[in-house]
Amino acid sequence: MFRTPLSYFAVSSLIFFSLSTKAQTLSLKEAVNTALNNYGTIKAKDNYASASKSSIQQAKREYLPNFSLSAQQDYGTINGQNGPQYGFGGLGTASSGPALDQQNWNAAFGALYLANINWDFFTFGRVSARIKIANATYQRDKNDLEQEKFQQEIRVSAAYLNLLAAKRLTRSQQKNLDRAVIFKNTAVIRAKNGLIAGVDSSFANAEVSSARIALIKARDLEQEQANKLGVLMGLNAISYEVDTASITRIPTNLMSDTTIKSSHPVLRFYQNRIDVSNQQVNYYRRLYYPTFSLFGVTQTRGSGFSSGYLLNQSAYTTSYIDGVKPTRENYLIGIGVTWNLSSLLKNQPQVRAQSFISQGLKEEYQMADQQLRAQLLLAETKLKNALENYKEAPIQVKAASDAYLQKSTLYKNGLTTLVDLTQSLFTLNRAETDRDIAYTNVWQALLLKSAALGNYDIFINEF
Repeated sequence: MFRTPLSYFAVSSLIFFSLSTKAQTLSLKEAVNTALNNYGTIKAKDNYASASKSSIQQAKREYLPNFSLSAQQDYGTINGQNGPQYGFGGLGTASSGPALDQQNWNAAFGALYLANINWDFFTFGRVSARIKIANATYQRDKNDLEQEKFQQEIRVSAAYLNLLAAKRLTRSQQKNLDRAVIFKNTAVIRAKNGLIAGVDSSFANAEVSSARIALIKARDLEQEQANKLGVLMGLNAISYEVDTASITRIPTNLMSDTTIKSSHPVLRFYQNRIDVSNQQVNYYRRLYYPTFSLFGVTQTRGSGFSSGYLLNQSAYTTSYIDGVKPTRENYLIGIGVTWNLSSLLKNQPQVRAQSFISQGLKEEYQMADQQLRAQLLLAETKLKNALENYKEAPIQVKAASDAYLQKSTLYKNGLTTLVDLTQSLFTLNRAETDRDIAYTNVWQALLLKSAALGNYDIFINEF
């Protein structure tokens, strides 16, 4: 029972050692591959697809004839009686013997050996309809697996980008804290020398505390994003080293294509659901028709009662060997047709119900298609805005950095107030935060567009 958890713990420990101790960088492609191999939902749907594939063979073998062998050896009496009877619920015996004028308890061994074949050779396409249902079900489950993989790739990529952004924010908050400490030290020295009021040093200490709190919040956000990525990868929540420099550039391929294709993994899955339902409608309609069958039976019997037992009730043997030895054989071959006419009434509501299900699935397909188109329009707008912010972010950071440097120099020389310096520090921190978010938003918008178009390769090939 404990082998799997221990193995899982060992693997997780090794990954933690390789990522934390050796500080190896986890690339986006490695994160995606790990998630595809470990995520439980993907494993489950892979098994469902394998089960559906096996069901195809089972459906094909439904066309084979039924061939059964039977053998029984019995011991009992054969008192017969004239009169009708019905073995209701199987509560009856098949003893055959003469109807004598009184009961007797003569008993002997008997045997029955039987071979039977029954083949529904023509069913108006019911067998082929079941095969088509099995094939459609397999395609549905296989594409369900593919769309789950596609969505998992998108989820992992989004979590990876969020972790990248969180790490960049942590780094920016660390730089902000370093700047706050520097200007606090300057304020303390100047206050001790009597160059500024003591309240300035207290105000500087407050700014350092504020910067430290912001850094702690950034680290908390980073750990939260790392935990989300770990869950999607099927691993324990641990720290990850990621390539933060990979999102500081603009993607080379921004995808000018704006067409939602029917080959989209999600739309393929929805279409397969419709196909399965339509095949079920076709199968239910074929239940209206009769079944043509071929059958054949060969039977061998043995009995301890003699053929003259009617006239001589002592003409039987209790020998087991003589009783079970075959003495009579019969065979029968034929062709038959069965048609349950009430099925015309019974199956009609089922056909109608399944047709409604097909129509409902079509509506769900249209809704999914509409949502993807809306997502594509949103992604286009987000990508455009993100690119504009990407261009403005360096300008904002440069201006804020120059302003902070100027205010810092003026403050050291007693030419400006602490309030002005603090404001420039706040402006620089906000500019760096906006830059980090702007870099990430470009890639998030590209990922959103990739998800809407159903083309993940264009996004992942950028890494």
